[in-house]
Amino acid sequence: MVGCSRGSLPTWMTAAAARVDLSGGVTPSHQGPSSSSPSSGPSPAAGADQELGMYERAFSAAGAAFVSAIIVNPLDVAKTRLQAQAAGVLYNQPAQMAALGPDAILSEFRCSPSCTRGLVLGSEPVCPPDCFQYKGTLDVFLKVVRQEGFVRLWRGTKAGLALAVPTVGIYLPCYDIFRNWIEDFTRSNAPGLTPYAPLVAGSVARSLACIACSPIELARTRMQAYKEFRPGVKPPGMWKTLVGVLPPLPSSSQNVQNYRVLWTGVGAQLARDVPFSAICWSTLEPMRRKLLGFVGEEGNAGSVLGVNFAAGFVAGSLAAGATCPLDVAKTRRQIEKDTEKAMRMTTRQTLAEIWRSGGMKGLFAGVGPRVARAGPSVGIVISFYEVVKYALHQRHTS
Repeated sequence: MVGCSRGSLPTWMTAAAARVDLSGGVTPSHQGPSSSSPSSGPSPAAGADQELGMYERAFSAAGAAFVSAIIVNPLDVAKTRLQAQAAGVLYNQPAQMAALGPDAILSEFRCSPSCTRGLVLGSEPVCPPDCFQYKGTLDVFLKVVRQEGFVRLWRGTKAGLALAVPTVGIYLPCYDIFRNWIEDFTRSNAPGLTPYAPLVAGSVARSLACIACSPIELARTRMQAYKEFRPGVKPPGMWKTLVGVLPPLPSSSQNVQNYRVLWTGVGAQLARDVPFSAICWSTLEPMRRKLLGFVGEEGNAGSVLGVNFAAGFVAGSLAAGATCPLDVAKTRRQIEKDTEKAMRMTTRQTLAEIWRSGGMKGLFAGVGPRVARAGPSVGIVISFYEVVKYALHQRHTS
């Protein structure tokens, strides 16, 4: 196993800089007598990366996902609320207000006890409808904190962790393994295809992760999209949300068939995440390799962290912006409470409906918090993942 000198960049990390760039040529991380030729096959440094096992990769990825899910969850809540509002979800109760009697208690129709915009109706003030409408990311933050409490910004965090840990635990290790295998295979058999290894590996790995964890994504989206109106009542958790999705059917055979509803929106999720991964990795890998090439062998763990975070931030932001319409379609399908309609909906029909009702603005609802979430999220996951891999590598060499 290849080691590294004290205070220097681990050689298996800088091996990425010696891999093939998008133009099809080989760019060594540094020139010197010891530089290996492209025809000599995988370098020992690359082999050191490959020697990390599936368990170690999954552990690194799960830790990265845990940290990221906690930090960026408020932005995920803001994005989901804005997309749900564009789909017609109401965050007040106008139907109940119309049926109120003269002795009704109206305090639940105030956005917060400190609101000064309430109109007097009966004996208590009632807030106008725009107090319950979100106008942007910061407005979501302010109104959620004022109306529901600070902790509601982390609504769905448990589901997010339950989703992120297995998803990334499948995704990043599979990506690493697929990319290494595809690069080794194409380097020997079809060198011109080697630059596309990150794109193919990212797409396949993300597809596996999406299909495996789609029910948890469905629960998280619904938990973040809907607001609990009854004061003092705790909103349903992940398991209650999933049970509520299932239609009550007397026949056990029909129940088995209708478990398909737990995968509602998986087509839209794949349509979003596969291009996201393709754009993200095909942007991230060449950027990371060039930055690691500039750092060279004289870098340290901080350089690794900074390079991976910067590359991940840029790649994640670009991929999130490009795939926002598909994310809106996924949210629209997963918050649909009519089970039969949800099962009939397709991603193409959903996108056409969004275009008819909201135009370009509807297709990019929530794009601000989505991009603001994805950039740091990808940066955190990638940098944390590589640093933990470095620590595990160091343990192996010692």
